[in-house]
Amino acid sequence: MQLVECVPNFSEGRDQAVIDEIVETIKSVDGVKLLDVDPGADMNRTVVTFVGSPDAVKEGAFQGIKKAAELIDMRKHSGSHPRMGATDVCPFVPVNNISMEECVEIAKEVGERVGKELDISVFLYEEAAQKPERKNLATIRKGEYEGMEEKIKQPKWKPDFGPSELNKKAGCTAVGAREFLIAYNINLNTREAVYATDIAFELRKKGRSVRVGNIDPFYFKGEIKRHTEDTFFCGSCDFEGKSLDEIAEHTKKEHDYDLYWLLRQHDHSPEDLEGNSVKKPGMFDHVKSIGWFVKEYDCAQISINLTNYKVTPPHKVYEATKKLAEDRGLTVTGSEVVGLIPYQALIESGKFYLERQGRSIGIPSQDILETAIQSLGLRDKTEFDLQEKVIGLPDNSDAELITMRTDEFVHEVSRESAAPGGGSVSALAGSLGAALASMVSNLSIGKRGTESVEKELKPVADRAQELKDALLESIDADTNAFNAFMEARRMPANTPEEKEARQQAMQDGLKEAIKVPYQTAELSFEAMKVAKTAAEKGNPNSVTDAGVGGLLGWAAVQGAVYNVKINMGDVQDADFIAEYDKKCESLLEAGKNLDEEIRQIVHQTMDSK
Repeated sequence: MQLVECVPNFSEGRDQAVIDEIVETIKSVDGVKLLDVDPGADMNRTVVTFVGSPDAVKEGAFQGIKKAAELIDMRKHSGSHPRMGATDVCPFVPVNNISMEECVEIAKEVGERVGKELDISVFLYEEAAQKPERKNLATIRKGEYEGMEEKIKQPKWKPDFGPSELNKKAGCTAVGAREFLIAYNINLNTREAVYATDIAFELRKKGRSVRVGNIDPFYFKGEIKRHTEDTFFCGSCDFEGKSLDEIAEHTKKEHDYDLYWLLRQHDHSPEDLEGNSVKKPGMFDHVKSIGWFVKEYDCAQISINLTNYKVTPPHKVYEATKKLAEDRGLTVTGSEVVGLIPYQALIESGKFYLERQGRSIGIPSQDILETAIQSLGLRDKTEFDLQEKVIGLPDNSDAELITMRTDEFVHEVSRESAAPGGGSVSALAGSLGAALASMVSNLSIGKRGTESVEKELKPVADRAQELKDALLESIDADTNAFNAFMEARRMPANTPEEKEARQQAMQDGLKEAIKVPYQTAELSFEAMKVAKTAAEKGNPNSVTDAGVGGLLGWAAVQGAVYNVKINMGDVQDADFIAEYDKKCESLLEAGKNLDEEIRQIVHQTMDSK
């Protein structure tokens, strides 16, 4: 399932009735799930967070922007936070099974619609920016609402969408795409905030002032090193230069960072560095961090913003912090996530720790998540509820079949209804085949004497889990496809137009009822492949389990192809039928050969025992 987060900021934080009306408008869009509403009276600004499918989030964002334009008059607005419009900013964030490029396209579509339909000037920013100078939101917003009327008339600041004349009531809006921000705190066994800050400065990309002398174990206790009138210093080594340009060239070549960028982060002017402290960057890109004391927990924390977890994930920062703390005689006791963390971020952390332990990552996702929670100490100070804290967590609440007990599912199959039928049962067989392949692989990993096969079996276990999960989804997908076709058959057919619409819906439904079981057949064939490797390389004592996995996979391939074939009869698209008929025959031939190979491996292994 594709999942996108949207975090619009509205220029109203005091009138609760206005806030509620905007929020209700967003919530009313089908498929939108509201996560948070955070109003601030001093800032006169409200941050709303919601998620959903791409289409749902696009519609929710547009309707929210539209309602804000109706209710908020920027000519009367004041607040402490910089702003330029009723909807000041509207970013889209990839959460699950969607790329940044796709979120950029979403931003463009929404921005264009806002410009055309609402007559609001729109600037694209961050990853959606069409010009380098528009990547930074602060640059776009400079001058704020009061300066925008003249600013957008300049050719350089022509809006990406909408008019070059200010909508005086609604102002301007920035629409963009950015990565998910994880608010992440790491706990220390000390009450000294300055100790936490000492580590925080080492972690953050912005870095810190260079110090000399008494810097071990606490760096902050040393004396600050400063540039002189005649000599400039590199913050990362002992290199000295006669000009800032010389130092900047050195840091780029030898240490791969932009010194001018670093100076700007500390508000240092390159033209006037004499007497100012030498700066050095920190360890991690996309990390902002500070130290503080938390009275509630009676300990110091390193408060961290991970602005791109795909580059710098939580576990990397956590492990580095453990080392930095140990160097200072401190201990990391655990960590906490403030707000939400993406499912994929936590999965990757769990896999990292499993691999460090020499264990297989080809285990159920729930087990991987629990490994991450325990390894990161996420229950150190507070509870960590997966359902509340993880965004993008696979949701089976609408999957009626796979959430049934085994006996309930078997009883349901046995009833007089046509679905669930052979397609769903084939998908179940394939998922069980993949599960057995994973089991055999995992039984052969991390044991004495298995080192020679672990390299081959670890990816098998991981792939088998992916196939198992995909085939589980196919159990409900097959029944849903059949039900959709039956719904089409029940459409009215009283007029020529209704008859045509019914016929088209039935044809579309039949095609879907072919595509879904064919995908089941393909996935089940892949399950046979991993079962073969498990039989070849796995523990000989479990070879029959791998063999059963192969048999189930082959049964699933044949059963799914049966469902493809039976649904072909009424499809009128000859090219479509020819394509799938050819693909099915090819898959059956390959499956037959693979089934024979697995049988031979199983029998040879059994005979040799």
